[in-house]
Order: sequence, then structure tokens, then C-alpha cells
Amino acid sequence: MSATRVLVLNSGSSSVKYQLLDMSDGSRLAVGLVERIGEQTSRLKHTPLSTGESRERTGAIADHDAALKAVAEELAQDGLGLDSPELAAIGHRVVHGGKHFTEPTVVDDAVLAEIERLIPVAPLHNPANLTGIRTAQALRPDLPQVAVFDTAFHTTMPESAARYAIDVKTADEHRIRRYGFHGTSHAYVSRATAKLLDKAPEEVNVIVLHLGNGASASAVRGGRCVDTSMGLTPLEGLVMGTRSGDADPAVIFHLARVGKLSIDEIDTLLNKKSGLIGLCGDNDMREITRRIDEGDEQAKLAFDIYIHRLKKYIGAYCAVLGRVDAVAFTAGVGENAAPVRAAAVAGLQTLGLAVDDGLNAVRGDEPRLISPGDARVKVAVVPTDEELEIATQTYALVAGY
Repeated sequence: MSATRVLVLNSGSSSVKYQLLDMSDGSRLAVGLVERIGEQTSRLKHTPLSTGESRERTGAIADHDAALKAVAEELAQDGLGLDSPELAAIGHRVVHGGKHFTEPTVVDDAVLAEIERLIPVAPLHNPANLTGIRTAQALRPDLPQVAVFDTAFHTTMPESAARYAIDVKTADEHRIRRYGFHGTSHAYVSRATAKLLDKAPEEVNVIVLHLGNGASASAVRGGRCVDTSMGLTPLEGLVMGTRSGDADPAVIFHLARVGKLSIDEIDTLLNKKSGLIGLCGDNDMREITRRIDEGDEQAKLAFDIYIHRLKKYIGAYCAVLGRVDAVAFTAGVGENAAPVRAAAVAGLQTLGLAVDDGLNAVRGDEPRLISPGDARVKVAVVPTDEELEIATQTYALVAGY
């Protein structure tokens, strides 16, 4: 295949993140972000990697159509336009693919209809993802558009892990099951961890901890996900920046009956006003650790709750996997917050887990081990690269299309 470039688009409700990659060597040619779409204060920041010098546009960008046209203009200015014969495909991040989409998929009308049908279980994400796809289709109707789903990596979970213990007929009627998210990150990091250990993914059992403002854990056996912490939606699981993670479902009934909160108010509470920000008023781990250093007890309690939940999942996934070769920390907090990594494995020596304080304190952009040399279970920091994963999956599909 002569065309080797892939444009990766991550369309949010009011933003578009993008990267242009050359899959002949995996190099990035340009990166950028359009934010505040639909406002008078819209902003586009574009960086061609040939120079590393960013350009910015400010002013109203009315909608995603205008945003992508602006992106195309910026790329064209660098000789990387969407009309280039070297562009093989456009890869789109789609958050929810349900049970149906287990692999990257070339978009057609049926695929669009199914993504739209899943909007009720991903009301914040799938509409924006659809808009990005349709806009890109209009700009390059001749080019393959590929949807890469956050949920796809987790479709290998056994039914014993994926099903909730509720009435089967009701669950099936309303598509209620555990889907999991951050799948492109978990897929990339689990493979990169195997490479770090100089082993094939099929030989390695890994616990991946994707810790950002959104956070999730996965148990990966031989390259296949067998359990993950997020569920029907990204609300379940770990304590997150603004999301509660695991909570007794009866909390919702109590808030409705006793607190007189509406369903929408409870939704907002659990998704946007809980987690770290609900516990201490901050969802930035850097600020929380700074406050702890100054003796702030509320910040310390929030940190302790965060770590307690994280340890529970590490222990649970050790039990699920039986044998664990590595625990990999990734994403913003996982890659940069040494105190979180140290606290998460503290006291877990009987599970073979420990970190070397000196190695843990080192910052870097490359995958690295932070456990003692003789550790039975390796602890790693593996920077995630979701855009490269999306581009890799997209190119692999269209190269043989």
C-alpha cells in the first residue's frame, strides 16, 4: 500500500483532538487541538512536528464541520493536506461500541446506525464521535473512515465478568452489561509492558492501571482482557477526578427518596461532583499531594480513599489472573504521580509487589521498570499512546481492505 498516512480524530462535544501519523515508521507529522467549538472564544492549536513550532487561531468556530475544515487548512499549509494521495485513512475514536463491535471497523451506513443506537449508554460521547465521522466523510467521501472503539478490547471478557447479577431478560432487553472503557490505552499498554519484559503478549499476565481524571483497571491474560473496572458506563470502578466509582446502588434510591434529588441531579452528582473533587474540592493529584504536604487532612483522606480503592482492584485482579507478571501504571496520574504508585503497592509484598524508591522518583517518557531487580512481579510505568494505537489498528485494517 503506497499511502501510509493516517489522520486520527478524537471528537468531543466541543473539541477535536487530532494527530497525523506516518505508519511506515510510526512517526507523528502533526498534532493539534480545536477547543470551545460553538463559542466566540474557539481556539485551534496546530503543531507540525517538522518544526515543532505551534500556530494558533482564535475566534468563533461554529461547529465540527468548520473545525475540521480549519484543521484541513492548517495541515495543507504544511503540505500535509487531506487531499494528499499519501493519506490512507482517517481513524476515529468511538467511545461505545457495545457487544457488536469487537474490532476496528470501516464505517458504512449500518455502522453509523449502530453507533447512533448506542447513544443511550454513551450520551456524552457517541453523538460527538458521530459528528466527527460524518464531517470527515463529507470532506473526504472517497477515503476509508475507520471507527476504533474504546470498548472493543474488553469484549474478550467472559460472561462471568461481563454480566451483572440482575434479571437476564431485563439486562438483555436494555443492553445492560459491563462494557469497559479506555480500551485502546489498555491494549497498547499491555502490549508495551510485554515488550518491556522482552516477552510476547501471549506469554504475559498484566494488570493495567490507567489513572487519569478518568481511571480504570484491567486484568489482561495473554493479551486478552478478562476483567475491567468500568462497566455499563465509565462511572463504575476506581475513584476518579469527578466520578464516584463503585457505590452501593441504593445510594441512588436514598438520594431520590430522602434527599429528594432528581435523576438528573443524582447523575450530575455522581459523574461531575464526586470522586476526588467531591472529597476534597480538587481533582488535580498534584494539588492534592501539595495540600497533603502542608498538612491538609481533607486532602489526605481523599488520597487515602483513592488508594484504598486502587489496592482493592490490584488484589482482586491478582486473584482473577492467578499469576501476575507485571503491574503497569499509565495515563496522567499513573505516569507522573510517584506518591500514588508507591502508596498503591505499599504493603503488598506478599503478592510480590514493591517499588524501588529511587527508580520510582525518576521521571521519563519511555517505558521503564520501577520495581527492585529481584521483584517477583514487575512494576512498570508505561506512557500510553492511544493515538498511535488507533492509527495502528486503522492502518492494519485498510492496508488489506
